[in-house]
Amino acid sequence: MARELGLNFVDTDELIVARYGPIHEIFARDGEARFREHEFQVVREALDGPPAVVALGGGAVTYEPTRGLVAKQMLRVFIDVPETKLLARLSRSRAVRPMLGATLDVARVHALLERRRPLYREAEIVVDGGRRSQSALAREIAALVLER
Repeated sequence: MARELGLNFVDTDELIVARYGPIHEIFARDGEARFREHEFQVVREALDGPPAVVALGGGAVTYEPTRGLVAKQMLRVFIDVPETKLLARLSRSRAVRPMLGATLDVARVHALLERRRPLYREAEIVVDGGRRSQSALAREIAALVLER
């Protein structure tokens, strides 16, 4: 999407890792509350920088200060992917996800999505990400962004 719009791309999880270390270690060492504070700081810095497509971690919107900041300063896009597709991606991923535990637990993933999905749906643009290629999805989102 960033390429389609001619913008830089910023992944806030990558910024957190670069500054504070692996996310699962931050959770283990400092807890979720401290992690969310770190996350807020890097999101704020990303928004203060040059225009960019900013990717947030999945739990960023659960922290009220971050949710408020992005609601004020970003055009939010939620790519709604079916739970079955997310589960397939998670099963192939080697990433450690502190909110999901060490093993893939379908019930835990479902519960987490149920809590977060209403927050995700507050986005100004919501697109169905279940049936298109990444490039087709990027083109569609870029067109929707440019319409605004």
